[in-house]
Amino acid sequence: MPDNPDGPREPIFVVSDVHKIYSSGTHALRGVSLAVRPGSVHGLIGANGAGKSTLIRIMSGVETATSGTVSWHGEPVSWTAPGQALAAGLAAVHQHTPLVSTLSVLGNVFLGRKDSIRWDAARREAQLRALCERMDYDIHPQRTIGELSTGGKQMVAILQALARDAQFVLLDEPTAALSPHERDVLFRSIRRLRDQGTAFVYVSHFLDEILDLTDRLTVLRDGQVIVDAATSEVNKQDLVTAIVGQRLAPVELQNASSQGSTGEPLLVVDELSSPGRFGPISLTVHAGEVVGLAGLLGSGRTELLEAIYGADRSASGSVRIGSHRLRHRSPRAAVRAGLALVPEDRARQGLLRDWEIWRNISLPYLSSMSRRRLLPDRRREREVADQAIADLDIKTPSADAPVGELSGGNAQKVVFAKWLYGPARVFLLDEPSAGVDVGAKADISQLIRRLARAGQGVLIVSSEFEELLGACDRILVIRRGQIISERPVVDTDLHELTALASGL
Repeated sequence: MPDNPDGPREPIFVVSDVHKIYSSGTHALRGVSLAVRPGSVHGLIGANGAGKSTLIRIMSGVETATSGTVSWHGEPVSWTAPGQALAAGLAAVHQHTPLVSTLSVLGNVFLGRKDSIRWDAARREAQLRALCERMDYDIHPQRTIGELSTGGKQMVAILQALARDAQFVLLDEPTAALSPHERDVLFRSIRRLRDQGTAFVYVSHFLDEILDLTDRLTVLRDGQVIVDAATSEVNKQDLVTAIVGQRLAPVELQNASSQGSTGEPLLVVDELSSPGRFGPISLTVHAGEVVGLAGLLGSGRTELLEAIYGADRSASGSVRIGSHRLRHRSPRAAVRAGLALVPEDRARQGLLRDWEIWRNISLPYLSSMSRRRLLPDRRREREVADQAIADLDIKTPSADAPVGELSGGNAQKVVFAKWLYGPARVFLLDEPSAGVDVGAKADISQLIRRLARAGQGVLIVSSEFEELLGACDRILVIRRGQIISERPVVDTDLHELTALASGL
């Protein structure tokens, strides 16, 4: 717990009785109130669809409230653009912060910064070094954003926010893609800035982080405040109960090994490698089997899945689905052979956010839902979407809602649904529970087991080794682009997996 409990200082930011109703009819916020004081870290928690992201967008000026008031330093404000909030001293780091991939780290950190002085690269580099020293994080100023890992991009987004000298910083799932070292660096920086008077709102699904880092927390459920208390007054079980109500998830303690025996090899990877990224790697996934890939950020785990899927044209080696060897390296060929990919970055790679749910779900197999494989059959597409909404319990007013209006967990279910009603035999899952609350994690875990019971094969990557222990039959540990160990789930534990992946 932080050593800086709430003091008598007046709040820097107050949300009072805020409602948000979208044109689709979704009532995302129902009378939400909270107050954030300077020199504090305020946790914001809730299941997917609870209203966290909507509240963050309203606080940062991305959206406006339907009713209620927002106050900054005691004065009501009605920001209609993020630039207005930023100019006032509020910076937001969203889960998918837009950066310019062709610009350097230096250019992105100071992008849009208006100073009285003209651009001076040497001076900017000195300012960047000072920011990095405050965060105890080293990054070359001239590296382009496109060269960085997902975690590296997230750290640049945080540096960008700090470069604005913000009094108040909103952090929306900041550690979802960070390595353990980057997470430690971020926490040290937050504590240091908090002690200097900066206020933070910290959104995270990692309850241990919330209990360790925050001074006060607010729990949302179904758009309403369920808990608003000092962090010292609650424990992890209290938070789980507040987040999901009475719907706890003992299913997470079961593992796929108890679900039955495995069958024929469905996915056979032989001596697959990609220059400078990973390999050579060989592995097999059988029918009815869930295999985990345990590795830290930068281990090559995502790159391996992308190469299996055919997205890495430079990869060599062979991939076989059942008896069919993939002779052409492309996602199209992989899909035709029976591969399905749920990518790590669902917003960029897994969905078309402006499209309706039904159009997203039918996209991979559109030709099979078309008359004579030419004219789309919208009735059939909608039938499949309605079935997916019912089967996966997707929270939405209808299949006509744009995917961009869904919460993270419900959007992730749409990514899964794209593949469930076609001929996919092997599922490649890259961080399927990233940014997902404990209730949605249970739903995804059940879905993975359902796929295995149906005789399909699953290869799953996760930074949360507990998730792998709860979902898999076998776990492969990947480090520095090599499979260094294979463990049956019944013969390993969290301590061993962490030690292997860390090279201890």
